[in-house]
Amino acid sequence: MTAKDDVSGFVRSRLSIPSGSNGFGSSGYYSASPTSGGTSTMSVTMSVLQYLSRLTDISQMDLQSALDQMLSLLACGNPLSSLLASISSRGGGGVGVSSSSHHHQATQKVYKLAYYRKQTKNHWARDDPAFVAVQIVLLALSSLAYCIAFRIDGIFLSALTFAFHSIVVNYLGVGLLVASIGRAVSNAHLLTVTSSNAAVGGSATAQPSSSSSLHVRQTVEFMYAFDIHCNAFFPLFVMLYGVQFFLLPIVLGRNFMAFFISNVLYSIAFGRYFYVTHLGYRALPFLSNTEIFLFPIAGVLFLFILNLIGYPFGFGWNASRIMAHLYFET
Repeated sequence: MTAKDDVSGFVRSRLSIPSGSNGFGSSGYYSASPTSGGTSTMSVTMSVLQYLSRLTDISQMDLQSALDQMLSLLACGNPLSSLLASISSRGGGGVGVSSSSHHHQATQKVYKLAYYRKQTKNHWARDDPAFVAVQIVLLALSSLAYCIAFRIDGIFLSALTFAFHSIVVNYLGVGLLVASIGRAVSNAHLLTVTSSNAAVGGSATAQPSSSSSLHVRQTVEFMYAFDIHCNAFFPLFVMLYGVQFFLLPIVLGRNFMAFFISNVLYSIAFGRYFYVTHLGYRALPFLSNTEIFLFPIAGVLFLFILNLIGYPFGFGWNASRIMAHLYFET
């Protein structure tokens, strides 16, 4: 088997590249080109300015594409089974490259446009702000709905306050922090050396240097790390702003059923957030050992079990009631 065959096999195991066109919008990653010396050909400053300018121009947004991506994110696989598969593969001496079939399918649905954007624009970060714009609108509407449901005095001002916390703090602020941490961890500890021969279609592990092969160091762009947060936030939004809203009469109760349903809801929401985050970094062919982004799911599971055990002794807490107290003082 030649080195080229090894490269092809590795790429297929990391990211299944679909053929033909698709109905999704712009989404992708960042990868340095061999001639750029590790820097993007598109200025980071210019890309941010262009992104913000397009955010105020709806004519430049592909809203249908954003909605299609959101629907696909809701169909991603099982976070717990992926975590167990990762632990199992590590225990068996593997590096966690292989996973279950549904894991590959979810990766392909959510992140398959990375290949096409890399091919056409040589940068992998989403430059269409439609996804963020739709999410902000949904957060604003849900904030108003929650204020109406809780019958807060001065609904307009209360809705603005809750929308500020939801959009500026929870969505953008936390997103910038998580993206910074994820990018820093990836670039510092998860990078692999890739060959320029494979830079277009994927990556390979480091090969012996030769006169015909140029090795480059690719890094994760901050805007792509923020894209991952945006993707991961949407399933959480559906659970905590959507499903929870219709279950408020149940989850705000003081009985065990309210306690259990509320905590299951929050555990699923945060579990899926970390799962989709893992999918985003795992899809990048120049990163390895991205299973570390699944480990927070173990923390979510631990807190759920600890809370469940503590309930009979008066130490359990209802996550929905905590949310209501923090935001609506009820």
